[in-house]
Amino acid sequence: MEDQEIFALGLGLRAPWEVMSQHLDTEKKPQELHLERAADRGSLFPCPTCGKTCPAHDFKELRWRHLNVFQHHCLLTAKVPRIRCPEHGVKRIVVPWARKDSHVTLLFEQVVMSLVREMPVAAAARAVGERDTRLWRIMQHYVGKALAALDLSELKALGFEETASKRGQNYALPHS
Repeated sequence: MEDQEIFALGLGLRAPWEVMSQHLDTEKKPQELHLERAADRGSLFPCPTCGKTCPAHDFKELRWRHLNVFQHHCLLTAKVPRIRCPEHGVKRIVVPWARKDSHVTLLFEQVVMSLVREMPVAAAARAVGERDTRLWRIMQHYVGKALAALDLSELKALGFEETASKRGQNYALPHS
């Protein structure tokens, strides 16, 4: 696989999407790398409800935060179509690199979830250069999704152990 193909896969690019232009804005701090995506004219897109391929109805420019490239914030922009489905009417498509209504890419969310598992949300927010409120929204989405998938119908009891070992206290009972 060539470097360009690997780069494209990392951005969630697949036909009909491609990178059209890039621009490094050195006036901003931190500096921003802007990548513009577009689809070929006449491309067909899947209906978000039924998956049937449909022609574009119109377009709206949207922006997503992506993983940093070196120390530069990376922002993706694309003119995202609404399609006209014969069965479901006019609907905005879901792009392959982000969740519906999200303003960050799936890879950015993956990194955030890995970081917040290992450190406080405020520290993870500083590490990726974002507000902690954005990270909390990402976390709430995935934790909510995981909780909704849990089957707790057989649960009989739930217990918590509390420790404060850094202060010299340990309330956890030893295992017998």
